[in-house]
Amino acid sequence: MSDSAPPPPPPPDLDLRLVRYFTVVAEHLNYARAADALHVAQPSLSRQIQRLETALGVRLLERTPQGSTLTAAGAAFLPRAQALLHAARQAVDVARAAAPQRAITVGYVEDLVITPAVRDLRRRLPDAHVRTLHLDWDEARALPERRVDALVIRTPLPIPPDGLETTVLYDEPRALLVPGTHRLAGKESVRPDDFADEPLVACAGMAAAWTDFWRLAPRPDGSPAPLGPLLVDTFEDKLEAVADGRAVALTPSGDRRSALRDDVTTVPVEGIEPCQVVVATRRGDGNPLVGEFRKSAHTLLGHEG
Repeated sequence: MSDSAPPPPPPPDLDLRLVRYFTVVAEHLNYARAADALHVAQPSLSRQIQRLETALGVRLLERTPQGSTLTAAGAAFLPRAQALLHAARQAVDVARAAAPQRAITVGYVEDLVITPAVRDLRRRLPDAHVRTLHLDWDEARALPERRVDALVIRTPLPIPPDGLETTVLYDEPRALLVPGTHRLAGKESVRPDDFADEPLVACAGMAAAWTDFWRLAPRPDGSPAPLGPLLVDTFEDKLEAVADGRAVALTPSGDRRSALRDDVTTVPVEGIEPCQVVVATRRGDGNPLVGEFRKSAHTLLGHEG
Protein backbone atom coordinates (compact mmCIF):
# COMPACT_ATOMS: atom_id res chain seq x y z
CA MET A 1 0.00 0.00 0.00
CA SER A 2 1.58 3.27 -1.09
CA ASP A 3 2.22 6.05 1.45
CA SER A 4 2.49 8.70 -1.26
CA ALA A 5 0.28 11.75 -0.84
CA PRO A 6 -2.87 11.91 -2.98
CA PRO A 7 -2.62 14.13 -6.03
CA PRO A 8 -3.76 17.71 -5.49
CA PRO A 9 -7.30 18.54 -6.62
CA PRO A 10 -7.62 20.02 -10.09
CA PRO A 11 -7.81 23.82 -10.22
CA PRO A 12 -11.30 25.30 -10.50
CA ASP A 13 -12.71 26.21 -13.91
CA LEU A 14 -12.80 30.00 -13.89
CA ASP A 15 -15.68 31.86 -15.49
CA LEU A 16 -14.00 34.75 -17.32
CA ARG A 17 -17.10 36.89 -16.92
CA LEU A 18 -16.80 36.60 -13.14
CA VAL A 19 -13.09 37.38 -13.36
CA ARG A 20 -13.89 40.53 -15.35
CA TYR A 21 -16.50 41.55 -12.78
CA PHE A 22 -13.89 41.20 -10.04
CA THR A 23 -11.34 43.36 -11.88
CA VAL A 24 -13.92 46.13 -12.32
CA VAL A 25 -14.90 46.03 -8.64
CA ALA A 26 -11.20 46.04 -7.73
CA GLU A 27 -10.69 49.07 -9.96
CA HIS A 28 -13.51 51.09 -8.36
CA LEU A 29 -13.42 49.55 -4.85
CA ASN A 30 -17.12 50.38 -4.77
CA TYR A 31 -19.88 47.96 -5.75
CA ALA A 32 -22.33 50.67 -6.77
CA ARG A 33 -19.87 52.37 -9.17
CA ALA A 34 -18.69 49.01 -10.50
CA ALA A 35 -22.30 47.92 -11.13
CA ASP A 36 -22.91 51.14 -13.08
CA ALA A 37 -19.77 50.57 -15.16
CA LEU A 38 -20.81 46.98 -15.92
CA HIS A 39 -24.48 47.86 -16.48
CA VAL A 40 -25.65 45.23 -14.01
CA ALA A 41 -27.69 45.45 -10.83
CA GLN A 42 -25.65 45.81 -7.64
CA PRO A 43 -27.20 42.79 -5.85
CA SER A 44 -26.48 40.62 -8.88
CA LEU A 45 -22.87 41.85 -9.01
CA SER A 46 -22.43 40.96 -5.34
CA ARG A 47 -23.71 37.45 -6.01
CA GLN A 48 -21.34 37.00 -8.96
CA ILE A 49 -18.34 38.02 -6.85
CA GLN A 50 -19.47 35.54 -4.20
CA ARG A 51 -19.63 32.82 -6.88
CA LEU A 52 -16.04 33.59 -7.88
CA GLU A 53 -14.89 33.54 -4.26
CA THR A 54 -16.63 30.20 -3.74
CA ALA A 55 -14.93 28.75 -6.83
CA LEU A 56 -11.52 29.97 -5.64
CA GLY A 57 -12.10 29.05 -2.00
CA VAL A 58 -10.82 32.43 -0.78
CA ARG A 59 -12.26 35.85 0.02
CA LEU A 60 -11.18 38.51 -2.44
CA LEU A 61 -12.92 41.63 -1.16
CA GLU A 62 -13.98 43.03 2.18
CA ARG A 63 -16.78 45.57 2.46
CA THR A 64 -16.34 48.58 4.75
CA PRO A 65 -18.52 51.63 5.46
CA GLN A 66 -16.23 53.59 3.13
CA GLY A 67 -16.42 51.10 0.24
CA SER A 68 -14.52 47.89 -0.40
CA THR A 69 -10.93 46.78 0.05
CA LEU A 70 -8.93 43.96 -1.45
CA THR A 71 -7.95 41.13 0.86
CA ALA A 72 -4.43 39.77 0.64
CA ALA A 73 -5.76 37.03 -1.62
CA GLY A 74 -7.58 39.61 -3.75
CA ALA A 75 -4.47 41.76 -4.13
CA ALA A 76 -2.47 38.70 -5.18
CA PHE A 77 -5.17 37.53 -7.58
CA LEU A 78 -5.79 40.89 -9.30
CA PRO A 79 -2.71 41.12 -11.57
CA ARG A 80 -3.10 37.47 -12.59
CA ALA A 81 -6.79 38.08 -13.30
CA GLN A 82 -5.96 41.08 -15.48
CA ALA A 83 -3.34 39.04 -17.32
CA LEU A 84 -5.84 36.22 -17.79
CA LEU A 85 -8.39 38.56 -19.38
CA HIS A 86 -5.72 40.07 -21.62
CA ALA A 87 -4.62 36.60 -22.72
CA ALA A 88 -8.23 35.66 -23.45
CA ARG A 89 -8.68 38.75 -25.66
CA GLN A 90 -5.46 37.89 -27.49
CA ALA A 91 -6.67 34.31 -28.02
CA VAL A 92 -9.91 35.61 -29.55
CA ASP A 93 -8.00 37.95 -31.87
CA VAL A 94 -5.64 35.18 -32.97
CA ALA A 95 -8.50 32.77 -33.63
CA ARG A 96 -10.45 35.36 -35.62
CA ALA A 97 -7.37 36.25 -37.67
CA ALA A 98 -6.94 32.58 -38.57
CA ALA A 99 -10.61 32.03 -39.42
CA PRO A 100 -11.87 32.07 -43.02
CA GLN A 101 -12.44 35.55 -44.33
CA ARG A 102 -16.08 34.76 -45.00
CA ALA A 103 -17.08 33.85 -41.46
CA ILE A 104 -19.86 34.92 -39.09
CA THR A 105 -20.97 33.90 -35.62
CA VAL A 106 -24.69 34.35 -34.98
CA GLY A 107 -25.84 34.50 -31.38
CA TYR A 108 -29.36 33.87 -30.17
CA VAL A 109 -30.85 34.28 -26.73
CA GLU A 110 -33.18 32.20 -24.57
CA ASP A 111 -35.89 30.30 -26.50
CA LEU A 112 -35.56 32.13 -29.83
CA VAL A 113 -35.08 29.93 -32.92
CA ILE A 114 -32.81 31.06 -35.78
CA THR A 115 -32.50 27.80 -37.74
CA PRO A 116 -34.43 28.90 -40.88
CA ALA A 117 -32.30 32.02 -41.33
CA VAL A 118 -29.03 30.20 -40.70
CA ARG A 119 -30.02 27.43 -43.12
CA ASP A 120 -30.88 30.01 -45.77
CA LEU A 121 -27.56 31.85 -45.31
CA ARG A 122 -25.63 28.61 -45.70
CA ARG A 123 -27.66 27.70 -48.79
CA ARG A 124 -27.09 31.08 -50.44
CA LEU A 125 -23.41 31.31 -49.48
CA PRO A 126 -22.09 27.75 -49.32
CA ASP A 127 -18.46 28.89 -48.97
CA ALA A 128 -19.20 30.95 -45.87
CA HIS A 129 -18.33 29.64 -42.41
CA VAL A 130 -21.51 30.18 -40.35
CA ARG A 131 -21.36 29.40 -36.64
CA THR A 132 -24.17 29.72 -34.09
CA LEU A 133 -23.89 30.36 -30.37
CA HIS A 134 -26.73 30.06 -27.84
CA LEU A 135 -26.49 32.60 -25.03
CA ASP A 136 -28.11 32.94 -21.64
CA TRP A 137 -30.37 35.93 -21.04
CA ASP A 138 -27.55 37.90 -19.37
CA GLU A 139 -24.87 37.30 -22.02
CA ALA A 140 -25.88 39.96 -24.55
CA ARG A 141 -22.50 41.64 -24.08
CA ALA A 142 -21.17 38.94 -26.38
CA LEU A 143 -22.08 41.32 -29.23
CA PRO A 144 -20.08 44.42 -28.23
CA GLU A 145 -17.32 42.11 -26.97
CA ARG A 146 -17.14 40.60 -30.50
CA ARG A 147 -17.85 37.02 -29.46
CA VAL A 148 -20.76 37.12 -31.91
CA ASP A 149 -21.28 39.21 -35.06
CA ALA A 150 -25.09 39.27 -35.00
CA LEU A 151 -27.49 38.66 -32.17
CA VAL A 152 -31.18 37.69 -32.33
CA ILE A 153 -32.71 39.00 -29.13
CA ARG A 154 -35.78 40.62 -27.63
CA THR A 155 -36.03 44.30 -26.79
CA PRO A 156 -35.56 46.27 -24.75
CA LEU A 157 -31.89 45.38 -25.11
CA PRO A 158 -30.41 44.33 -21.76
CA ILE A 159 -27.21 46.23 -22.66
CA PRO A 160 -26.62 49.86 -23.68
CA PRO A 161 -27.52 50.33 -27.37
CA ASP A 162 -24.57 52.65 -28.04
CA GLY A 163 -22.69 51.50 -31.12
CA LEU A 164 -25.32 48.95 -32.10
CA GLU A 165 -27.82 48.73 -34.94
CA THR A 166 -31.09 46.81 -34.69
CA THR A 167 -33.40 45.45 -37.36
CA VAL A 168 -36.89 44.65 -36.10
CA LEU A 169 -38.12 41.21 -37.14
CA TYR A 170 -41.53 41.29 -35.46
CA ASP A 171 -43.52 42.61 -32.51
CA GLU A 172 -44.24 40.14 -29.73
CA PRO A 173 -47.07 40.98 -27.30
CA ARG A 174 -46.47 40.45 -23.62
CA ALA A 175 -48.45 37.98 -21.54
CA LEU A 176 -49.06 37.60 -17.82
CA LEU A 177 -47.56 34.49 -16.27
CA VAL A 178 -49.64 33.27 -13.32
CA PRO A 179 -50.06 30.08 -11.28
CA GLY A 180 -52.58 27.65 -12.71
CA THR A 181 -54.84 28.31 -9.72
CA HIS A 182 -54.67 32.12 -10.00
CA ARG A 183 -57.91 34.10 -10.22
CA LEU A 184 -56.87 35.36 -13.71
CA ALA A 185 -55.89 31.94 -15.10
CA GLY A 186 -58.09 31.01 -18.05
CA LYS A 187 -59.06 34.59 -18.93
CA GLU A 188 -59.08 35.44 -22.64
CA SER A 189 -57.05 38.56 -21.85
CA VAL A 190 -56.32 40.99 -19.03
CA ARG A 191 -55.39 44.66 -18.68
CA PRO A 192 -52.88 46.24 -16.25
CA ASP A 193 -55.69 47.28 -13.90
CA ASP A 194 -56.54 43.60 -13.41
CA PHE A 195 -53.20 42.92 -11.69
CA ALA A 196 -52.22 46.42 -10.55
CA ASP A 197 -51.73 45.38 -6.91
CA GLU A 198 -49.63 42.29 -7.59
CA PRO A 199 -45.82 42.39 -7.60
CA LEU A 200 -44.17 41.49 -10.89
CA VAL A 201 -40.95 39.53 -10.75
CA ALA A 202 -38.08 40.13 -13.20
CA CYS A 203 -34.56 38.76 -13.64
CA ALA A 204 -31.73 40.64 -11.97
CA GLY A 205 -28.47 41.91 -13.37
CA MET A 206 -29.58 44.19 -16.18
CA ALA A 207 -30.07 47.89 -16.81
CA ALA A 208 -32.92 49.60 -14.98
CA ALA A 209 -34.83 50.26 -18.23
CA TRP A 210 -34.84 46.53 -18.99
CA THR A 211 -35.96 45.54 -15.50
CA ASP A 212 -38.65 48.24 -15.40
CA PHE A 213 -40.05 47.08 -18.75
CA TRP A 214 -40.63 43.56 -17.46
CA ARG A 215 -41.94 44.77 -14.09
CA LEU A 216 -44.24 47.30 -15.80
CA ALA A 217 -42.72 50.04 -13.66
CA PRO A 218 -44.23 52.52 -13.45
CA ARG A 219 -47.74 51.30 -14.27
CA PRO A 220 -49.44 52.91 -17.31
CA ASP A 221 -51.20 55.38 -14.99
CA GLY A 222 -47.87 56.46 -13.50
CA SER A 223 -48.26 54.60 -10.20
CA PRO A 224 -45.25 52.69 -8.82
CA ALA A 225 -44.97 48.94 -9.15
CA PRO A 226 -45.70 47.09 -5.87
CA LEU A 227 -42.77 45.77 -3.88
CA GLY A 228 -42.24 42.05 -3.61
CA PRO A 229 -39.76 39.33 -4.69
CA LEU A 230 -38.83 41.54 -7.62
CA LEU A 231 -35.57 40.11 -8.88
CA VAL A 232 -34.38 36.56 -9.52
CA ASP A 233 -31.30 35.24 -11.27
CA THR A 234 -32.80 33.04 -13.99
CA PHE A 235 -36.00 32.54 -15.95
CA GLU A 236 -36.38 29.20 -14.21
CA ASP A 237 -36.31 31.04 -10.86
CA LYS A 238 -39.00 33.34 -12.24
CA LEU A 239 -41.17 30.34 -13.11
CA GLU A 240 -40.63 28.95 -9.63
CA ALA A 241 -41.60 32.24 -7.95
CA VAL A 242 -44.80 32.37 -10.00
CA ALA A 243 -45.69 28.72 -9.50
CA ASP A 244 -45.16 29.17 -5.75
CA GLY A 245 -47.67 32.04 -5.74
CA ARG A 246 -45.18 34.67 -4.54
CA ALA A 247 -45.58 36.91 -7.61
CA VAL A 248 -46.79 37.08 -11.17
CA ALA A 249 -44.59 37.94 -14.16
CA LEU A 250 -44.69 39.47 -17.59
CA THR A 251 -43.25 37.31 -20.32
CA PRO A 252 -43.11 37.37 -24.13
CA SER A 253 -46.25 35.73 -25.45
CA GLY A 254 -44.19 33.50 -27.71
CA ASP A 255 -41.84 32.25 -25.00
CA ARG A 256 -41.99 28.46 -25.12
CA ARG A 257 -40.38 27.70 -21.77
CA SER A 258 -43.43 28.26 -19.58
CA ALA A 259 -45.32 25.64 -21.60
CA LEU A 260 -43.01 22.99 -20.13
CA ARG A 261 -44.71 23.36 -16.74
CA ASP A 262 -48.31 22.47 -15.97
CA ASP A 263 -48.50 24.58 -12.79
CA VAL A 264 -48.28 27.97 -14.55
CA THR A 265 -50.19 29.51 -17.44
CA THR A 266 -50.05 32.68 -19.53
CA VAL A 267 -52.81 35.19 -20.22
CA PRO A 268 -52.55 37.81 -23.03
CA VAL A 269 -52.18 41.39 -21.73
CA GLU A 270 -53.86 44.26 -23.55
CA GLY A 271 -53.03 47.94 -23.17
CA ILE A 272 -49.22 47.71 -22.89
CA GLU A 273 -46.53 47.99 -25.54
CA PRO A 274 -45.09 44.75 -26.93
CA CYS A 275 -41.48 43.71 -26.90
CA GLN A 276 -39.77 43.18 -30.25
CA VAL A 277 -37.56 40.46 -31.65
CA VAL A 278 -34.62 42.06 -33.45
CA VAL A 279 -31.31 41.34 -35.09
CA ALA A 280 -28.66 43.44 -33.34
CA THR A 281 -25.27 44.09 -34.91
CA ARG A 282 -22.32 46.41 -34.30
CA ARG A 283 -22.68 49.74 -36.09
CA GLY A 284 -20.32 49.99 -39.05
CA ASP A 285 -19.34 46.30 -39.04
CA GLY A 286 -17.59 45.68 -42.36
CA ASN A 287 -18.31 41.95 -42.46
CA PRO A 288 -20.55 41.47 -45.55
CA LEU A 289 -22.08 38.34 -44.00
CA VAL A 290 -23.71 40.48 -41.31
CA GLY A 291 -25.94 42.17 -43.90
CA GLU A 292 -26.60 38.84 -45.60
CA PHE A 293 -27.74 37.27 -42.33
CA ARG A 294 -29.97 40.27 -41.66
CA LYS A 295 -31.67 39.66 -45.03
CA SER A 296 -32.21 35.98 -44.24
CA ALA A 297 -33.55 36.76 -40.79
CA HIS A 298 -35.93 39.44 -42.06
CA THR A 299 -37.30 37.09 -44.72
CA LEU A 300 -37.54 33.87 -42.73
CA LEU A 301 -37.94 34.95 -39.12
CA GLY A 302 -39.90 38.16 -39.61
CA HIS A 303 -43.19 36.38 -40.27
CA GLU A 304 -43.29 34.99 -36.72
CA GLY A 305 -45.26 37.95 -35.40
